[in-house]
Amino acid sequence: MPTPRAVPTDPDAARPATPAALRLLPRPARTPADGPILLSPPHLTGRELAGIAETLQSGWVAPAGPATAAFEAALADATGQPHVLAVSSGTAALHLGYRCLGIAPGDAVWTASLTYVATIAPAVQMGARPHFLDVAPDSWTLDPDLLERDLSRAARRGRLPRAVVPVDLFGQSAELEVIRALCDRWGVAVMADSAEALGATQHGRPAGQGARLAAFSFNGNKIVTAGGGGALASADAGLIAMARGLANQARQPAPHYEHETTGYSYGLSSILAAIGMVQLAALQDRIAARRAIFGRYHDGLAGLPGLGFMPEPDWSRGTRWLTVIQLDPGQGAPGREAVRLALAAAGIETRPVWKPMHLQPAFRHAGRSGGAVAARLFERGLCLPSGSGLTPARQARVIDRLRACWAG
Repeated sequence: MPTPRAVPTDPDAARPATPAALRLLPRPARTPADGPILLSPPHLTGRELAGIAETLQSGWVAPAGPATAAFEAALADATGQPHVLAVSSGTAALHLGYRCLGIAPGDAVWTASLTYVATIAPAVQMGARPHFLDVAPDSWTLDPDLLERDLSRAARRGRLPRAVVPVDLFGQSAELEVIRALCDRWGVAVMADSAEALGATQHGRPAGQGARLAAFSFNGNKIVTAGGGGALASADAGLIAMARGLANQARQPAPHYEHETTGYSYGLSSILAAIGMVQLAALQDRIAARRAIFGRYHDGLAGLPGLGFMPEPDWSRGTRWLTVIQLDPGQGAPGREAVRLALAAAGIETRPVWKPMHLQPAFRHAGRSGGAVAARLFERGLCLPSGSGLTPARQARVIDRLRACWAG
């Protein structure tokens, strides 16, 4: 562990930061009531500056020390996983997870097609062969029926995947309990990409709990942000110990620098951990706010022909990190792109749902099973402004502009 800096000899310099000192730090600009409405901007609690100041005063700014340890402990409580490693990004967490699962060149890694590229990119960069499965229409996450069919076929051919990676989407957890049971039947490891679903549950369990490893993200647009960063969580202490070593350049416990393999510089700085710690304390409030935002959209857009919302199966409770609508022109809705452009012209940021991986040029030669559901969701799906700081008045502006798209 790095040695903290020496305590200053000047007694005034050793005192904790004062409120006056904090007032000298820059504060985020307030968004004017008629300003742009963003998709999911950071929502600060007002206590982040104090957390940063306390960490700076402690002398721990590197990826070590009490702030990082406290953040990991708090994440263990939030995720229901006893062992957590905080890292520099959600992508880093996934990369470490693949390393810990022993992914090697030529191994097959299966995941949902409807996801962000970071889910599969580290495995591909390690030489793995991606295979994309379609999603279930009642959850928009990995289809367990399709997975069972394909695992059975792969077992008969002797070509089972090395790992299956279900993806929690837009705050909605995949049906991990069922997926894990299927993979256990054939001895296939499961790693959950829970980057978008901290605080969600499935079958009463936190998102990611039950997988061998689960990866989380604290990017600026997430429900809890550290301005960046991620985490890898597990019930297996050995896996997290392995990941921790790899995240610290695989340095061996020796007075000199000893390495039996190569690793990465993936630690999370104490400054970001301090921000994340403050943010994490507000998680349940953030979930309540985003679910309320979804409720106002649901009520405010009721009755519009051809408009539907991302479903929430009865086995789950999502965070509604993003409210996502479906626009079906065949049922009287305007096209997704026409709506996106109309809202952009009004200063309202929206975004299509993820373009499926099987439609991405980078994976034109990858294997896939189905894909029609994911493709249809991409063609029709639009993510609406959902930041937990979105006021009812500003949300009403979004709703009014959306309704106007049906008026022509």
